[in-house]
Amino acid sequence: MAGDHGHGHDHDHAAGTGPGPLADASVRRARPNDAPAVGTVQATVFREAYAGRVPDDVLALFEPEAFARGWRAGLTSPPEGVHRLLVALAGEQVVGAVAVGPAQDPDAEPAWAEVTLLAVHPDARRQGHGSRLLNASVDVLREAGAQAVTAWLLADDEATRGFLAASGFGPDGAFRDRVVSPDGGTLREVRLLVRIVDPDEG
Repeated sequence: MAGDHGHGHDHDHAAGTGPGPLADASVRRARPNDAPAVGTVQATVFREAYAGRVPDDVLALFEPEAFARGWRAGLTSPPEGVHRLLVALAGEQVVGAVAVGPAQDPDAEPAWAEVTLLAVHPDARRQGHGSRLLNASVDVLREAGAQAVTAWLLADDEATRGFLAASGFGPDGAFRDRVVSPDGGTLREVRLLVRIVDPDEG
């Protein structure tokens, strides 16, 4: 899910250089030493999103340390293909992250990519970090030759659906029921897709 294999994209996406609350907001590629902060953001966001939806013992598995180990491994030894983990910064503090890679769905076309994580810490929301992360990830994927990007989300997650819709994502009809508890409980997810390159130009 994470890594920096493939085309380079080393420059920052900065919000501005003048005074103001967003002057020090930026996006860059993640480094191995960012893993603990990314793990904390992911665990916080997942616990919030799944609270009341999954059993408490499953919720307890969303541990920052466990997520951090996975990200550190992916950043140190990137998997095959174009995988990226980008982080959003407020000053020097990691407050969000986006992970992208080749789409893994059986019906995915070769030039499809997938957003596998898009998370902003609750304390840093409504400051533009999510939009900067998504825009930067699309830039990376377009440079790498991707023609479309998909994202899976909970079927009733209207906030995320609205956010992605503002960037052109729309439901493509695909859905899945993810098993989320030992007793077989499931949550319905739907897939959204946006084409980032005109097929005639790809």
